[in-house]
Amino acid sequence: MITAAALATLPVAADPGFSLTTGLDYSTGKYGGTESTDMLYIPVAGKYEADKYTLKLTVPYLQVTGPGNVVRDVGQIGPASTTRTKQSGLGDIVVAGTYDMYGGHANGTFVDVTAKIKFGTADEAKGLGTGKNDYALQADLYKTFGKNTVFGTLGYKVMGSPPGVTLNNVFYASLGAGHQYSQETSAGLILNLQEKAFPTGFPQQELTAYVSRKLGKTWKAQAYAVKGFSNGSPDWGAGAMFSVAF
Repeated sequence: MITAAALATLPVAADPGFSLTTGLDYSTGKYGGTESTDMLYIPVAGKYEADKYTLKLTVPYLQVTGPGNVVRDVGQIGPASTTRTKQSGLGDIVVAGTYDMYGGHANGTFVDVTAKIKFGTADEAKGLGTGKNDYALQADLYKTFGKNTVFGTLGYKVMGSPPGVTLNNVFYASLGAGHQYSQETSAGLILNLQEKAFPTGFPQQELTAYVSRKLGKTWKAQAYAVKGFSNGSPDWGAGAMFSVAF
C-alpha cells in the first residue's frame, strides 16, 4: 500500500534542501486467512535534494496485531498461529537514492531512476519482518498536461528469504493521475500492483486515493485511503503524513 516511503514518488514539486516527514499509516486485512492482521506504521523520514540527486532515509516504528504470519509489503508467508499476538518495535530501515534522469520542463515530461535497500532491521522473531535485506530498482515517469499529471512506476525487487522460507523476486508497478486544484491543493488516484513474493501467497492489487496540501512555504500535509482487491493486500488502510522543509 502507499506509505510514507511510497508517497515520495507522487508528483509534488520540492525545492532543493533537507526535509523531514512523519505521520501514521494503518491497515487491516485477512490476507487469505481467517484472522485479520492489523498494522500501525509510524515512519520518520529524512530527505536531502541537490541538483539531480535525492537521498532518503526512513526509520519506522511498527506494531502488528494478528496471527503472526503476515509481513508488511510481503503478505502471508507461512501458517498462522493459533492465537493472536501484538508485537511492536523497530521496522525495516530503508535507504533510497534517486537520480533525475530527464527533466523536460518545456514538455512536462520527467523521468527518475531510484535504487532502494530495505535493511532487515525489523525483528523476525516477533513477525515484524523477514530479517533479511531487500534490493529494488525502479523507474518513475511523470507527464503533465496543464493542471493534470499522469505518472507510473515500474520496478524489480530482489527479496531476502528468512530461514525455512523461499521468497520470489518480484516485479511491481503503479499507474496514477492527479489534478492540481490550486497552488496549495492537489489530489489523485494510484493503482498499485506487485507479483506474489511467497510461492503459495497472493499478488498485491490496491487502489489509493490521496490529497496533498501545502501549509505555507515549508509545511505540507498528505492524507490517503487504500482499498485492497486481492488477498495479498490489506482490505483497507488509511494514513496521514506531514512534511517540513528546511
